[in-house]
Formats: sequence, structure tokens, C-alpha cells
Amino acid sequence: MKNIDNALMYCYTELYKNAEPSADFQILMDNAFIDENGHKNIDCMAYEISDSKMDEIISETIKMFKIPKFYRGGFKTMIYLGCSPKSKRN
Repeated sequence: MKNIDNALMYCYTELYKNAEPSADFQILMDNAFIDENGHKNIDCMAYEISDSKMDEIISETIKMFKIPKFYRGGFKTMIYLGCSPKSKRN
């Protein structure tokens, strides 16, 4: 689903923009290490974002891209288990 792909990219961009240290997700993607399977690896553990800010960005992204209710749980899971910055409790 094209809209989900665009929402994922937007969400990751916003998460890294608001992380400590702040980063440009596109630059991270362009400079990512490529493993032997051809997968890009971003050192996501080098970046932190608060739980509340992460949840806020994910919720805003879901609303902005009008992600259907049926896909919202899967979208959140993709973000949490994907290459997002590590979250920290407030």
C-alpha cells in the first residue's frame, strides 16, 4: 500500500528529526551500511526519543495519512520494531 510506505518514511523522518541527537533520516538511509544480505543497517540505537514524543509523532502520522483503523496496529508495530530511534521513558 503506497500510502503506508509514504507514511512510514514521513514518520521515520519526524522521529529522527526529534531524536537526540537530531538526524536527517534520508542521509542516514543514503549512508547506511549494507550487510551481506543487501539490507541497509542504520545505527538506530545511537538515537533516543521520549516515549511520549514518539507516540505523538506516530499518532499525527496516522491522522495525516488517514491510515485505516484496520492497519493502525500494524503501522505502529512496524515503527516500533523497525529502524526507529530507541525510546526512553519520560
